[in-house]
Amino acid sequence: MRYRLTFVTGVVLGYVLGTKAGRERYEQMKRSAQQFTQNPAVRNTAESAAQQGREFADKAYHVVSDKVGDRMPDSVAQRVSALRERTAHGSTDDDWGTSNT
Repeated sequence: MRYRLTFVTGVVLGYVLGTKAGRERYEQMKRSAQQFTQNPAVRNTAESAAQQGREFADKAYHVVSDKVGDRMPDSVAQRVSALRERTAHGSTDDDWGTSNT
């Protein structure tokens, strides 16, 4: 109940502040956010963080697969091998049509 009350309070407060600020302020904040995301330094930092995350996940995957070994259920092992084959062939799309970039 406490979380619902906090959520409703936040929504009401956001609505009141948003209506007081008006559409012009919203558009100004939107432009500022777009300029921030288009900044080359921000984009480079985000891309390098994503790359480091992928490298870390790859290392973790190898450590876990070495420790788990053959103790995985067959269905999981088949899914992992299918994913390995798909990435080996250069396809980065997942089952939902999105990419890893």
